[in-house]
Amino acid sequence: MRKLVYYVAVTLDGYIAGPGGEYDFFPLGDEKQAAAYTGWTDARYPETLPTFLRAAHGLTDAPNRRFDTVLMGLGSYRPGLDAGFTSPYAHLRQYVVSSTLAPDTDPAVTVVAADPLALVRELKREEGQDIWLCGGGLLAGALLPEIDELIIKSYPVVAGSGIPVFNGDFSPTLFEVTDRTSFDNDVTMTWFARR
Repeated sequence: MRKLVYYVAVTLDGYIAGPGGEYDFFPLGDEKQAAAYTGWTDARYPETLPTFLRAAHGLTDAPNRRFDTVLMGLGSYRPGLDAGFTSPYAHLRQYVVSSTLAPDTDPAVTVVAADPLALVRELKREEGQDIWLCGGGLLAGALLPEIDELIIKSYPVVAGSGIPVFNGDFSPTLFEVTDRTSFDNDVTMTWFARR
Protein backbone atom coordinates (compact mmCIF):
# COMPACT_ATOMS: atom_id res chain seq x y z
CA MET A 1 0.00 0.00 0.00
CA ARG A 2 1.20 3.49 -0.79
CA LYS A 3 2.23 5.72 2.10
CA LEU A 4 1.37 9.32 2.83
CA VAL A 5 4.67 11.02 3.65
CA TYR A 6 4.91 14.53 5.09
CA TYR A 7 8.26 15.81 3.78
CA VAL A 8 8.76 19.34 5.03
CA ALA A 9 11.22 21.96 6.28
CA VAL A 10 10.70 23.04 9.90
CA THR A 11 12.19 25.72 12.14
CA LEU A 12 13.46 24.92 15.62
CA ASP A 13 10.22 26.28 17.05
CA GLY A 14 7.99 24.17 14.79
CA TYR A 15 7.03 26.43 11.89
CA ILE A 16 7.04 25.58 8.19
CA ALA A 17 6.65 29.20 7.07
CA GLY A 18 6.37 32.70 8.44
CA PRO A 19 3.04 34.38 9.27
CA GLY A 20 2.67 35.57 5.67
CA GLY A 21 3.81 32.28 4.13
CA GLU A 22 7.47 33.34 3.98
CA TYR A 23 9.96 30.52 3.52
CA ASP A 24 13.07 32.33 2.25
CA PHE A 25 14.53 32.68 5.75
CA PHE A 26 15.55 29.02 6.07
CA PRO A 27 19.38 29.13 6.22
CA LEU A 28 21.31 26.99 3.73
CA GLY A 29 24.81 27.91 4.92
CA ASP A 30 27.64 29.18 2.76
CA GLU A 31 27.83 28.42 -0.95
CA LYS A 32 29.73 25.15 -0.52
CA GLN A 33 27.43 23.92 2.28
CA ALA A 34 24.31 24.88 0.33
CA ALA A 35 25.56 23.08 -2.79
CA ALA A 36 26.33 19.90 -0.86
CA TYR A 37 22.97 19.94 0.90
CA THR A 38 20.86 20.68 -2.17
CA GLY A 39 22.87 18.16 -4.20
CA TRP A 40 22.11 15.47 -1.63
CA THR A 41 18.39 16.27 -1.43
CA ASP A 42 18.11 16.61 -5.23
CA ALA A 43 19.65 13.16 -5.68
CA ARG A 44 17.48 11.51 -3.04
CA TYR A 45 14.17 13.29 -3.72
CA PRO A 46 14.42 14.87 -7.21
CA GLU A 47 10.64 14.93 -7.65
CA THR A 48 10.23 17.39 -4.75
CA LEU A 49 11.86 20.14 -6.78
CA PRO A 50 9.32 22.20 -8.75
CA THR A 51 9.29 21.49 -12.48
CA PHE A 52 10.46 25.00 -13.40
CA LEU A 53 13.65 24.53 -11.30
CA ARG A 54 14.56 21.02 -12.44
CA ALA A 55 16.62 22.08 -15.49
CA ALA A 56 18.77 24.45 -13.42
CA HIS A 57 19.54 21.56 -11.06
CA GLY A 58 20.30 19.12 -13.90
CA LEU A 59 17.16 17.10 -13.17
CA THR A 60 15.10 17.65 -16.30
CA ASP A 61 14.80 13.93 -17.03
CA ALA A 62 15.36 12.62 -13.49
CA PRO A 63 12.93 9.84 -12.61
CA ASN A 64 10.66 10.11 -9.61
CA ARG A 65 12.46 8.10 -6.94
CA ARG A 66 9.96 8.08 -4.07
CA PHE A 67 6.77 9.96 -4.97
CA ASP A 68 4.44 10.08 -7.97
CA THR A 69 1.74 12.23 -6.35
CA VAL A 70 1.84 15.54 -4.47
CA LEU A 71 -0.83 16.82 -2.13
CA MET A 72 -0.81 20.44 -0.95
CA GLY A 73 -2.98 23.05 0.65
CA LEU A 74 -3.65 26.39 -0.98
CA GLY A 75 -0.92 28.08 1.08
CA SER A 76 1.68 25.68 -0.35
CA TYR A 77 0.29 26.05 -3.87
CA ARG A 78 -0.08 29.85 -3.75
CA PRO A 79 3.62 30.91 -4.15
CA GLY A 80 3.92 29.07 -7.46
CA LEU A 81 0.51 30.26 -8.60
CA ASP A 82 1.41 33.88 -7.79
CA ALA A 83 4.60 33.46 -9.85
CA GLY A 84 2.58 32.20 -12.82
CA PHE A 85 3.18 28.46 -12.32
CA THR A 86 -0.26 26.89 -12.28
CA SER A 87 1.25 23.38 -12.49
CA PRO A 88 4.29 23.56 -10.18
CA TYR A 89 4.96 19.81 -10.13
CA ALA A 90 4.04 18.79 -13.67
CA HIS A 91 6.10 15.61 -13.28
CA LEU A 92 3.72 14.43 -10.49
CA ARG A 93 -0.02 13.97 -10.08
CA GLN A 94 -1.03 17.17 -8.33
CA TYR A 95 -3.84 17.72 -5.83
CA VAL A 96 -4.63 21.00 -4.09
CA VAL A 97 -7.03 20.94 -1.17
CA SER A 98 -8.94 24.22 -1.20
CA SER A 99 -12.53 25.35 -0.90
CA THR A 100 -11.77 28.67 -2.64
CA LEU A 101 -9.48 27.79 -5.57
CA ALA A 102 -11.22 27.56 -8.95
CA PRO A 103 -11.38 23.90 -10.04
CA ASP A 104 -10.23 24.81 -13.57
CA THR A 105 -7.03 26.62 -12.50
CA ASP A 106 -4.94 24.14 -14.47
CA PRO A 107 -5.98 20.88 -16.18
CA ALA A 108 -2.98 19.08 -14.60
CA VAL A 109 -4.05 20.07 -11.06
CA THR A 110 -7.01 18.46 -9.32
CA VAL A 111 -8.66 20.81 -6.84
CA VAL A 112 -10.28 19.01 -3.92
CA ALA A 113 -12.87 21.17 -2.16
CA ALA A 114 -13.69 18.85 0.76
CA ASP A 115 -12.76 15.68 2.66
CA PRO A 116 -9.01 15.31 2.11
CA LEU A 117 -9.05 12.16 4.29
CA ALA A 118 -11.29 10.38 1.78
CA LEU A 119 -9.00 11.48 -1.04
CA VAL A 120 -5.90 10.14 0.71
CA ARG A 121 -7.57 6.84 1.53
CA GLU A 122 -8.55 6.46 -2.13
CA LEU A 123 -5.04 7.36 -3.34
CA LYS A 124 -3.46 4.87 -0.93
CA ARG A 125 -5.50 2.04 -2.44
CA GLU A 126 -4.08 2.75 -5.91
CA GLU A 127 -0.90 1.24 -7.29
CA GLY A 128 2.10 3.50 -7.49
CA GLN A 129 4.76 5.31 -5.54
CA ASP A 130 4.17 7.12 -2.27
CA ILE A 131 2.17 10.33 -1.86
CA TRP A 132 4.05 13.47 -0.85
CA LEU A 133 2.27 15.83 1.50
CA CYS A 134 4.22 19.03 0.96
CA GLY A 135 2.09 21.27 3.19
CA GLY A 136 0.61 23.08 4.84
CA GLY A 137 0.02 22.90 8.53
CA LEU A 138 -3.79 22.92 8.45
CA LEU A 139 -3.85 20.15 5.86
CA ALA A 140 -1.25 18.14 7.80
CA GLY A 141 -3.38 18.50 10.93
CA ALA A 142 -6.45 17.26 9.07
CA LEU A 143 -4.53 14.35 7.52
CA LEU A 144 -2.64 13.28 10.65
CA PRO A 145 -4.68 10.05 10.97
CA GLU A 146 -3.40 8.98 7.53
CA ILE A 147 0.24 10.17 7.72
CA ASP A 148 2.48 7.10 7.68
CA GLU A 149 5.87 8.76 7.68
CA LEU A 150 7.46 12.12 8.41
CA ILE A 151 10.64 13.41 6.81
CA ILE A 152 11.54 16.50 8.78
CA LYS A 153 14.26 18.86 7.58
CA SER A 154 15.06 20.75 10.78
CA TYR A 155 16.75 24.10 10.13
CA PRO A 156 18.78 25.99 12.76
CA VAL A 157 16.48 29.01 12.92
CA VAL A 158 13.73 30.22 15.24
CA ALA A 159 10.86 31.94 13.41
CA GLY A 160 8.96 33.22 16.45
CA SER A 161 5.58 32.80 14.76
CA GLY A 162 4.12 31.51 11.55
CA ILE A 163 2.46 28.44 10.12
CA PRO A 164 2.94 25.44 12.43
CA VAL A 165 4.04 22.10 11.07
CA PHE A 166 0.71 20.70 12.31
CA ASN A 167 -2.35 22.81 13.02
CA GLY A 168 -5.31 20.83 14.24
CA ASP A 169 -7.02 19.27 17.20
CA PHE A 170 -5.13 17.93 20.21
CA SER A 171 -4.37 14.37 19.15
CA PRO A 172 -1.11 12.88 20.48
CA THR A 173 0.23 10.57 17.77
CA LEU A 174 3.40 8.55 18.27
CA PHE A 175 6.15 8.22 15.69
CA GLU A 176 9.56 6.60 15.98
CA VAL A 177 12.87 7.70 14.50
CA THR A 178 14.00 5.37 11.71
CA ASP A 179 16.98 7.37 10.45
CA ARG A 180 18.74 10.69 10.89
CA THR A 181 21.47 12.54 9.07
CA SER A 182 23.17 15.89 9.60
CA PHE A 183 24.68 18.27 7.11
CA ASP A 184 27.54 20.78 7.34
CA ASN A 185 25.04 23.64 7.15
CA ASP A 186 23.56 22.45 10.49
CA VAL A 187 20.37 21.11 8.92
CA THR A 188 19.26 17.78 10.34
CA MET A 189 17.01 15.44 8.41
CA THR A 190 15.05 12.91 10.44
CA TRP A 191 12.83 10.11 9.19
CA PHE A 192 9.94 9.03 11.42
CA ALA A 193 7.51 6.13 11.01
CA ARG A 194 4.11 5.95 12.67
CA ARG A 195 4.15 3.59 15.63
